[in-house]
Amino acid sequence: MSLYKIRVADLEALLDEDELDLKTLRNFCFNGIPDCNGYRALCWKLMLGYLGPRKSTWPAKLAKQRELYKQLLTEMVISPGEQDGPECIDHPLSDGPESNWSTFFKDNEVLLQIDKDVRRLCPDISFFQQATDYPCELVRERERKLHVRVAPSTLSSANVERKGVGMTKINLITKRATESYEAMDNGQEAHWEVVERILFLYAKLNPGQGYVQGMNEIIGPIYYVFASDPDLQYRRHAEADCFFCFTALMGEIRDFFIKTLDESEGGIKGMMAKLSNLLHERDAEVWERLRDQELYPQYYSFRWLTLLLSQEFPLPDVLRIWDSVFADHKRYDFLIKICCSMILLLREQILENDFANNVKLLQNFPTMDINVVLRRATNLD
Repeated sequence: MSLYKIRVADLEALLDEDELDLKTLRNFCFNGIPDCNGYRALCWKLMLGYLGPRKSTWPAKLAKQRELYKQLLTEMVISPGEQDGPECIDHPLSDGPESNWSTFFKDNEVLLQIDKDVRRLCPDISFFQQATDYPCELVRERERKLHVRVAPSTLSSANVERKGVGMTKINLITKRATESYEAMDNGQEAHWEVVERILFLYAKLNPGQGYVQGMNEIIGPIYYVFASDPDLQYRRHAEADCFFCFTALMGEIRDFFIKTLDESEGGIKGMMAKLSNLLHERDAEVWERLRDQELYPQYYSFRWLTLLLSQEFPLPDVLRIWDSVFADHKRYDFLIKICCSMILLLREQILENDFANNVKLLQNFPTMDINVVLRRATNLD
């Protein structure tokens, strides 16, 4: 029997228990989740706390959360004109603080940035341009689709700035090629349209944080995994399940996106400092080379850490990385070790290169076997 089949059998045995041992499951998933039978989708739901260890509670929990998601869509995504009815006195030109239309137009400024970002999500694969098998019944008509609200003929371009490290807007840290995905006809939805709706709802429910460019790269892998689940009952509810798991994950990494928390231990500056300290501990010569060139961590690791390496590797490698990151009981300590291992694996080039070539090298991490990177990170323990 192959090692892969042995791992599949071991995972099946873990998941077959009526009450799962989450510690044992995390230890297993740390070394990678078999890419079959929807195991990754289920294990991510467990490790992100969406499902509890007692399997008997899953049906009721899932039914409750999916119904809640439907209610949130009804209340927050459908336009105010539809919600209020023809007898409502609220006027589209009203700019009062209680005006639904005033909120509607402000929302559109955020929605415009979301729309831009999800239309170029993971352009190296065609998945997000394809039609979902389960379009949302509430918004199947074209007039209810979010992208219609920010069509070029109705709204001018705007930028949404990150409430974080003051040196940059998030759009300066993205590197995906620009794409322009097309919307589907009535009755159909592309996967990027579903992701757009999830992100918009998240922004509405979290006004203190809102939407920050780059969140699309965080939600993309989660939605891909859930919407590719071979279990059709799970796949049917990929949108709702993705929303709650994305919300749980953002609850853990929201410090990365909020400026007032930059200096905290879990803030982005604190994370970059931990990476720099670990590099200094493991390879002082490389650390000194980067220091002497004034190539500071924010020039390359800001994106690595904020977006959980989702832009540095192909999607299959990102999924493998996230298996370990979600499974690690210290969670983002291991992310720092992965980032450190990436630098150490480029040691010889960094020591030889000048500033310009090192910037290019670190901002465009070369193709490499992800298992080599992860083994090096594990050896940093």
